[in-house]
Amino acid sequence: MFDLLRRPTASTAQAATRTTAWWALPSSELLAQLASTAQGLSAAEAAARLARVGRNELVAPPSRTILTAISQQLTSPLLLLLVAAAALSFATGETVDAALVTAIVAVSVAIGAVREHRAHKDAAALRAHVQARARVVRDGVVVVVAAAEIVPGDVVELVAGGLVPADARVVAATHLFVNEAVLTGESFAVEKVVDEANEHAGLSERRGCVFMGTLVQSGTGRVVVVDTGDRTAFGAIAHKLTLRPPETEFDRGLRRFGWLLLRVMLVLVVGVLTVNLLLRRPAAETLLFAIALAVGLSPELLPALLSVNLARGATAMAKRGVLVRRLNAIENLGAVDVLCTDKTGTLTEGVVRLQGSFDARGAPSAEVLRLAALNAHLQQGLSNPLDDAILLGFKDGDAPQGAKKVGEIPWDFVRKRVSVAVVSSSGTTLVTKGAVPGVLAACSRFDDGAPITDADRALLLARIDALADDGVRVVAVATRALPTTQEPPALGRDDDVADLTFVGTLTFTDAPRRDAADAIGALQALGVSVKMITGDVAGVARHIARQVGLPCERVLTGRDLDELRDEALWHAAERTDLFVEVDPNQKERVILALKKTGHVTAFLGDGVNDAPAMHAADTSISVDTAVDVAREAADFVLLRPDLAMLCAGVTEGRRIFANTLKYVLTTTSANLGNMVSMAAIGWALPFFPLTAGQILLNNFLSDIPAIGIADDRVDDDQLAHPRRWEPRFIARFMVQFGLLSSVFDGLTFLLLLRGFHADEATFHTAWFIESLLTELVIALVVRTEGPFFRSRPGTFLLWSSVVLVVVTYALPSSPVAGVFGFVPLSAWLASSLAGLTVGYVVAVEVLKRWFYRRR
Repeated sequence: MFDLLRRPTASTAQAATRTTAWWALPSSELLAQLASTAQGLSAAEAAARLARVGRNELVAPPSRTILTAISQQLTSPLLLLLVAAAALSFATGETVDAALVTAIVAVSVAIGAVREHRAHKDAAALRAHVQARARVVRDGVVVVVAAAEIVPGDVVELVAGGLVPADARVVAATHLFVNEAVLTGESFAVEKVVDEANEHAGLSERRGCVFMGTLVQSGTGRVVVVDTGDRTAFGAIAHKLTLRPPETEFDRGLRRFGWLLLRVMLVLVVGVLTVNLLLRRPAAETLLFAIALAVGLSPELLPALLSVNLARGATAMAKRGVLVRRLNAIENLGAVDVLCTDKTGTLTEGVVRLQGSFDARGAPSAEVLRLAALNAHLQQGLSNPLDDAILLGFKDGDAPQGAKKVGEIPWDFVRKRVSVAVVSSSGTTLVTKGAVPGVLAACSRFDDGAPITDADRALLLARIDALADDGVRVVAVATRALPTTQEPPALGRDDDVADLTFVGTLTFTDAPRRDAADAIGALQALGVSVKMITGDVAGVARHIARQVGLPCERVLTGRDLDELRDEALWHAAERTDLFVEVDPNQKERVILALKKTGHVTAFLGDGVNDAPAMHAADTSISVDTAVDVAREAADFVLLRPDLAMLCAGVTEGRRIFANTLKYVLTTTSANLGNMVSMAAIGWALPFFPLTAGQILLNNFLSDIPAIGIADDRVDDDQLAHPRRWEPRFIARFMVQFGLLSSVFDGLTFLLLLRGFHADEATFHTAWFIESLLTELVIALVVRTEGPFFRSRPGTFLLWSSVVLVVVTYALPSSPVAGVFGFVPLSAWLASSLAGLTVGYVVAVEVLKRWFYRRR
């Protein structure tokens, strides 16, 4: 990397011979080698380096052109088998069949490739809306830039809640703790310091370095970037490994269903080959027929239909303010039955208002507000709405003046407080602000010098609990005088845990969102249980829950969770309404417990403390204003913190799932019936029931209406409850409705052979018409669980089916009839086929009613 940045000078020529690893160099020497300073790069130099080095991104997947989409279609094993069979047919002199098969394959591939290419293009455009950002020093000023534009030599500011954007060396740190689990697997945060490591130190031993993709858990720091993009430690791992996202329940169901079809296909192909070869039929024609049967059974449009469904769903959700970062998560959102959400900004407005400031005895106090404003203005760790409210309430928003910070103990989610050492005309003072129980426990006296007794503590905590029951959040303020020296005090992480002076409290309110109650009611009507998981105290959580319509009788605190074994939590989690006073790891435990008991979970969060739970959930949701780590962990990003938008997302996910399932059910049941019929009767006929070309034409024409299933209307009862992929249900449906189709195929065979004494061409023509008609009508009948005439199908699905019925009857008399081996049928035979189709519709309706009642 250094070679990309060096200029041809004597100093850099000398540096070029250095073999010392960058993490083993002193910070000053590393800055010199990077041609940078503590003030960062200029904007012009950063732009020049970006042009030379490239964007700070891992290797992007190749752009999906139309040619890529076509090649992806051709990787289907079934299509490859079909192409091989066509080549074999051509080699044996069956040029007409070979040309027909090739043409049908080409048209199928073209349709699938075009639809899938458009779907991926739309999805890529949506993902571009969400980008990670970073605070970078350019021209001596801190600016916010896209993380992808960071270059080696940039000086980056790190704060709690942010993702480390590149591999870098620490040049300044204040209690900087970084979670490196993504690289090392170690769940505990590592403190980072200004220090060089041994040249042979491993990743976990380089305490003076931070790495791309890791999480700043607490504290602040400044780092100088060394490596970006694929040259980072994270990039090296991603390059060596094929990283795959965890398999979702929907993907797992698809995989199992695929194996089921594959087994059926193998049995079908082997059986047909064996029987027909024993009957001494031509080997090439038999192979082509058997492969055509297998391809006819497969729902070959399913990948394209899924892509189109997901992309259209993502577009529809984007119009409602929900950006989809991972398309495959949409089906999971539809299957969610438990939504866990934080309180602030989702159930409440997220606009925290300062209500008042009071001394230790409960009287209004301007001094408490002044001290809190000093702390809020000078602390540089995790930004939060409480500090904004404090500064807004202090002298109409003017920042406190006349004080200088000389030390800081940053906020973290275990201690729940932040302390700053402040030098003013009156001396050096440690000012601490945070949750009342922790701050009060560290205090030994009141500001008038009176000691704090146990009775005083109990009275203060009772007062805080009473305020919390009214929805008022309370923050405590405490101080301690520090020795005044010329050197800044060296504050340790635990220098504010004892001997503090309790000064007073601040009270805040955050009103419930006006639309929260309606949104929660709508989610509950959709079968989604909503649970609150918050770090706030029980009283405030209960008050908000009551106002937004959440049950709040069953509450677990963080202390309760610590006392529960995992097995006990599995049973308690689904019966609990509110989880309060919890830390990030406890949030994750709750999500894992809910998943363990069979729930599909979603987590809505926006802070660094939500990241572990978001990773653990089946589906994660964040907001556009969230910290980087929350946005990066999210499957969905809300442009507004509005639960009503989630209702729309859940409904859209269920619509997509319902339409995907419609295609699978209609295609596999109809195809299985036809394929079983052809395989079963083939041994009794002196000819194949259909030629390979007729089978493929049948399959191709029946797939045209299936394209419209992506836009089909969905009945309200299919959206009313969570739905999951159920392979056993699909297998039962496929077998029962497929066998019913085979019964009517058998009636057709008897009609043709016994009633009309059909010859080979007439048999092929008549049975082609009957099998195609049954495939077309079953799509309209089984797309709904109720009577088909009460559910209006989508426009394309309906009219394409109507047009294809006309085309089916017109084919035997068309100019291309000879190419496919068709002959005109008598009016009586054509009418008989129509009557059989009507009887099939009635039988399917009867079976459907029995099937769903039994389910």
